[in-house]
Amino acid sequence: MATVPNVDNKRYQGLIISIALFLSLIGALLAFTFYTSNLLERNTALIDQTNQVANSAQAVIKDLFDLDSSYGEDTNSPHIQRVLSRLEQNTALITSSITAIEQGSTITDAEGNSYDLPKIDGQAQTNIAAANEQWKTLEPKIQAYLKDADNVMVPSADELTQAVEQAKTSSLFINDSLDNLTKDVFNSAERQATTIRLIQVLGVAAIFTYFLIFVFFFVRRLRETDAEALAARQETQEIMETVNTGLFLLDKDLNIGQQHSRALNNIIGSDRLAGENFTNVLRGRISDKDLKTTQQFIEQLYNPRVKEKLVDSLNPLHKVMLHNLSEDKSLDNRFLDFKFSRVYDNKDIARILVNVNDVSDAVYLEQRLEKERSQNDMQIEMLTTILNVNPKIINEFIGNTQAHIEKMNNILKNPGSSQYELEGKLKAIYREMHSLKGEASALKLHSFTKIASDAEDKLHALQNQGQLSGNDFLPLAVHLDDLLSLSNTIATLGERINRSAPTAAKSSTVQAPVTTQNPVADHTASNADFDGGLDIDLDNEADDDLLSFYNEFTKEIAARQGKQVQLKSTTLTQTSIPVHLAKPIKEISIQLLRNAVVHGIESPSVRHTTGKTDIGTIDLEVQDNGSNFMLVVQDDGQGINYDSIRNKLIKEGRFGTEEANQLSKGDLLKQLFSSGFSTKEHADEDGGRGVGLDIIKAKVKEYDGKLNVNSELGQMTRFVITLPKA
Repeated sequence: MATVPNVDNKRYQGLIISIALFLSLIGALLAFTFYTSNLLERNTALIDQTNQVANSAQAVIKDLFDLDSSYGEDTNSPHIQRVLSRLEQNTALITSSITAIEQGSTITDAEGNSYDLPKIDGQAQTNIAAANEQWKTLEPKIQAYLKDADNVMVPSADELTQAVEQAKTSSLFINDSLDNLTKDVFNSAERQATTIRLIQVLGVAAIFTYFLIFVFFFVRRLRETDAEALAARQETQEIMETVNTGLFLLDKDLNIGQQHSRALNNIIGSDRLAGENFTNVLRGRISDKDLKTTQQFIEQLYNPRVKEKLVDSLNPLHKVMLHNLSEDKSLDNRFLDFKFSRVYDNKDIARILVNVNDVSDAVYLEQRLEKERSQNDMQIEMLTTILNVNPKIINEFIGNTQAHIEKMNNILKNPGSSQYELEGKLKAIYREMHSLKGEASALKLHSFTKIASDAEDKLHALQNQGQLSGNDFLPLAVHLDDLLSLSNTIATLGERINRSAPTAAKSSTVQAPVTTQNPVADHTASNADFDGGLDIDLDNEADDDLLSFYNEFTKEIAARQGKQVQLKSTTLTQTSIPVHLAKPIKEISIQLLRNAVVHGIESPSVRHTTGKTDIGTIDLEVQDNGSNFMLVVQDDGQGINYDSIRNKLIKEGRFGTEEANQLSKGDLLKQLFSSGFSTKEHADEDGGRGVGLDIIKAKVKEYDGKLNVNSELGQMTRFVITLPKA
């Protein structure tokens, strides 16, 4: 679509030459008019000057006669002084004026204005020469008189008489010569004016005639051009109405061109696009980030130093979703694919050609295929877990998952409206979700873990937003429904593969989570008793499967955290865990083991510098003393850094510096067990949410147990959980 400037230059070359010639004619006429006006002005000045010389000559004669008749009067009288002064001035004026007229030089009038006199020749030169000759005869006699005219000691009667006599003769010749000169100049000026008018009339007539010819040919050429443009526009319009893609041009200011394909209106979903700004069309329909990136992308397309193929890979509008702004909610959002190409004018980037296609069907198909692929991967993952994990653990996980989901669902439905109740509701759901995620992560069920992690992200955002409302909890129902669906799927798969193992298939198909339109919280939910509805028949005799399960769990977390861990236990396989305590013991064990790996055990490089072995050790022991059941988890890691807890409390603004410095170790431990607090800088799948220890505290409280923590900085941390058997 590149333009052909050479053709355009030839096409308008005649027009440009015609306009230049027309302007040249007008310029020449204006220059001639200016010149003739200046010439007439100079002739007028010459006539005025000759008249002035004639008047001055008359004044000189009159003053000489006056002085002659007043001779003998006191030369200092005002009358004599005034006449003498005037005589002297007029004499000097006549001398300078005749010289200026004769030589065609510059004169200055009484007001200080300067004029250039024209050069005279022929009869005019003869007349001025005759006047000058007579004046040269009279002027010396006047000067001889004026030399001693005001000196009473020197008689000047003879000089005055001579001047008067000479003036009687010379004045007539001077006046005749000046009159003849004036007539000559006037006649010459009149002839020039006639010539000027004739030339001006002819010039105007020529310009007007040329203008008519120019307009005639221009209009004819314009009609031909309009016809060609109309035909080209008609062809372009036919193309634009036929193509099924959206085509339009963008200028540097991101304005859409006046011509675009008809399909563009349907693709974009707007009736008015020509002349609109591209950013205004997209604003509100894509994210502000994508909109800003689009502006920067198009700016780079106009940068000649940037390669088009290179910048094309950065296109932010590749299969982008455009939100529907219409009031018709039945219309779906569309996926559009924008392609940008440069349009060159010679080597300059003139426009950006945009080709946009509606790829919604293709994107929805890709999404559907991706969803099916994800479901297949998920089922393979679940099958792998079922085939490699003890059926008792699988059944226990299914039962616990359903229990967690139902408990979260009940928490969502519990009434409550105060901020205290809503915050309690948030913490209770957070604990249940984190526990569920921990068990799924332990079984390497990444689909469960991913959904639970996404839910935790939303819960974390709610925890940080401050003011809560019941509607904030509505999106969680989607995650609960997904988790329940996965739980039912794994139960069904397990039943099909291992029908001889205890399953929860029948009891696992429970009702999906239900929330009210305004779900509210019950802050006592963390202390409520709950029966999962599944009869999980765990053997009283612990076996190697549970220890192996814990061992694999810790090693997987350690691998993600870049650490090396060895789990030891001498009592887990020898002590029978009461049935009603099996679930809390397992949940607490998972949280403590994760906490030990993430927060306790150091990386091999750090352990090496402190003189420890590269492999960290975690001891997990259980004890049955008759009335109570004890769980002890101890690691040989870095211990609890109370200063780190204090600094984090100050950094998060929970305490002021002075107030935090006054906190005891017991107070700091309480903060460590509070919901949402963690010393880890960044949260990941394994920790940093500040929920694990909160779960342990809630479980211990739920079963009326006791929690004891002992730690030595740089050496070890030991958690002792005591739960009553009754």
